[in-house]
Amino acid sequence: MKTMLEVFGIHCFSEKELKSRVPKDVFKSFKKVQSGKEELSITTANVIANAIKLWAIENGATHFTHWFQPLTELTAEKHESFLSVHSDGTSITEFTGKELIKGESDTSSFPNGGLRSTFEARGYTAWDIGSPMFLKGEGLSKSLYIPTAFIGYSGEALDKKVPLLRSISAVRKEALRIQKTLGDFDTRHIDVTLGVEQEYFLVEKKFFDLRKDLTLSGRTVFGNLPPKGQEMNDHYYGTIKERVEAFMTELDTELWKVGVMSKTKHNEVAPNQFEVAIMFNTANVAVDQNQITMDMIKKVATRHHLTALLHEKPFHGINGSGKHCNWSLSTDTGKNLLDPSSLEENRFDFLLYVMAVMEGVYRYSGILRACTATPGNDYRLGGHEAPPAIISIFLGNELQQIFENIQHNNLSMTTQKDLLDLGSSFPKIPKDISDRNRTSPFAFTGNKFEFRMPGSSASPATPTFILNTIVADILKEYADKLEQWENISPNVKVVKLIQEQYPKYKNILFNGNGYDKNWEVEAKALGLQNFKNTVEALPNYISEESIALFERNQVLTRAELQSRFHVYCERYNKQNNIEISSAIEIARNEIYPSVLAYITKIAQNIDILKSLVEETEYQEEKKLLKTLLTNKNEMLQSIHELVDGMKTATSIVDQYQRAQYYSNTLIPKLTNLRKVVDILEKESDKHTWPIPSYYDLLFNL
Repeated sequence: MKTMLEVFGIHCFSEKELKSRVPKDVFKSFKKVQSGKEELSITTANVIANAIKLWAIENGATHFTHWFQPLTELTAEKHESFLSVHSDGTSITEFTGKELIKGESDTSSFPNGGLRSTFEARGYTAWDIGSPMFLKGEGLSKSLYIPTAFIGYSGEALDKKVPLLRSISAVRKEALRIQKTLGDFDTRHIDVTLGVEQEYFLVEKKFFDLRKDLTLSGRTVFGNLPPKGQEMNDHYYGTIKERVEAFMTELDTELWKVGVMSKTKHNEVAPNQFEVAIMFNTANVAVDQNQITMDMIKKVATRHHLTALLHEKPFHGINGSGKHCNWSLSTDTGKNLLDPSSLEENRFDFLLYVMAVMEGVYRYSGILRACTATPGNDYRLGGHEAPPAIISIFLGNELQQIFENIQHNNLSMTTQKDLLDLGSSFPKIPKDISDRNRTSPFAFTGNKFEFRMPGSSASPATPTFILNTIVADILKEYADKLEQWENISPNVKVVKLIQEQYPKYKNILFNGNGYDKNWEVEAKALGLQNFKNTVEALPNYISEESIALFERNQVLTRAELQSRFHVYCERYNKQNNIEISSAIEIARNEIYPSVLAYITKIAQNIDILKSLVEETEYQEEKKLLKTLLTNKNEMLQSIHELVDGMKTATSIVDQYQRAQYYSNTLIPKLTNLRKVVDILEKESDKHTWPIPSYYDLLFNL
C-alpha cells in the first residue's frame, strides 16, 4: 500500500511536472503568461498541450474535458477522446494547443438570466492557466480535467470563475499600490488566499432512497427528532465510527491524488454531521479544490453505501451545515498582510488592511449578505449553529482597543526615526488575539478573516469575488489618499487614515453574542442592515450602489449583475417548487394512506372494545382517534391549499414577484403542513409509518 507522500499529487499536473516535460524557454513563457506579462502563443500552447497529453495517457486517461462552473453551484464537463482516426483507418492520439486553450459549449442550456436567447447557443470555455489540471476516473475511464472559465459568444460572464479572476486582479492592483505608498518596493505580486471548511451529513443510502424529499431537494420536509438529538454534545469531535473512518480515509486518498490537501477531518455537532478542511491556497485554486471536494464527498460516500447531504439544513431541529471561507492577502515576499505580528516590527500596514475590510463590509453589507442568500441558508442562518442574518465583524477586544486608542489618543512623534510612540496604549497582539466568536458572521481569527455565512452547498467563488471587489474598492480610495499625503512616514499615513475612517464605520464591530434576542434591536440602532431571508436580500445584486461597485472595478457589468439576480430568483422558485411538490406527493400518496389505515385500525379496536368493556375503559383510544382525525383533515386541507397556491405561483410571470409569493404565502403553508404531519408521525404506529424517520437517518451508521 502506498504512503500518503507517494499518493499525493499523482493525478495532478503540477508546474513541476510541466517544467520537466517542456523546453526551458516554453516554461519561462508559460510563467510570463501566468503573471500577465505576455499572451500565450499557439506555438507554446501546442508544446504544452503535447506534454499534457503524454502525461495524461501515461496515467491512464482516454479523454479530456473543459471543466467549468456555471451558475448552478455545480460543475459542468463534456468529455472528448484523445483518439483520432485517419482516413486510412489508422488511429493516433491528438491534443492541440487550440483544444487546450478553448472549447465550445451550449450557453442556452445553462442559467444565464436573460444574457443569452435560447436560440443563441454558442459559448466558450477558456483555459484557466492559474489552476492545475487533474485526472479523475477509474481504470480505463480516466479523463483529464482542464479548469476553465465559461463565457458567452460576446464575452459575457456566465460562470463563477470569470468574476473571481477579475476580482483577484482588482484587489491585487490596489493592494500593490498600497504597498508602494507604504514604502514596500520589494513586493511584485499579491494573491488572495482562501481556506475552505466544508460541512456535510452522511446517511444510509437505503434510507435516503426511500425519502422522496431528500432525493429530490436534499432536505427533509417532514420529520421529528428522536428523544436524543445533539443536546448531549457527544458527537462533536467524538470518536469517528469505523465505517465513517473508512469513508474518510478513502476521501482523503482520492483528494490527495488530485493534489487537494485535505488537512483536517472530524465529527461535527449534529449526529452524522462531519467536516473536512482544505489547506490554504490561492483563492482561484481553493475554489476549484472545494468543488472537487464536494464532488468527491458524494462519489466516495456512494461507494460505501452512504449518501452525502450538502444541503444547508437537511434536518429540522439540529445544526445545519455551512462553508467557512477563511480569507487573507499574501505577497510574493512571504508576508501575510493580515498578520498582526508586523506591529511588533513597527509596521502598521496590517491595521490598514483590517480597516479596509471593516469599511468595505459596513458599506456593502447588502451585497455581501445577498451572496449567501439561498433557500437552504434561509433555514440555517440565525439558528444556534450559524451566524445571524445581520452582518457584523468580530475583531476581538484587544484589536478593537487598538483602533479605539488610535482614534482617541494624543499620539506623539519621535523626531529621530519619525516613528509613532503609542506607549502602553498599543499592546502587542498575540497570534490568537481573542477567543473565537462562533456567533459572528465575519470574524478576525488571528491572521485572516473568516466568513461563516455561506451555505455548505454553495460555491465559495461568489462570496470570495464579492469580498475581493469590496476590499479592492476601499483600497483604491485609500491609495488615492495616501498618494496625496507626501512627506509623511508610512505609519503616520496609516494612523491618519484610521483616524479619518474608523469613527464612520466602527458600528460594524460587534464582539458580543449574536444569538442574543436584543442584538437585532441593537443592530438596528447602530444602522446595520437585516435582510432576514433570500427574497429580502437578492435585490442587492441590482441596486445602483452594487452595480456601480462592480462596474468601476471591472468585475461585472450591469447586465451581468441583472442576469445573476434573475438566475438566483429562478433558482429560489425552482427549489421551493421541488420541496412543496415533494411534500404534497409524500403527504398525499404515502402518509395519508398509512394514517387512514391506522385510523381504521383504531376505530375497529374501539368497536371491539365497546362490546367488551365500559366506555370509560377506552377513553384514551377515543382521544387518539380524534387527534388522528383532526390532524388528518388538517393535512388534507393544507395539501389542497398548497396545490391551489402552486397554480397561482406558476401564473406569476415575474420571477422576483413569484419568489415573494413563495416566501410570503406558500412557505408558511408548507410549514403548517409539516406541523400536522409531524404530529401524525408521533401519534402513529412507527412500524407502519411509510418513510424513514429521523432516527433511521441520524442514528444508523
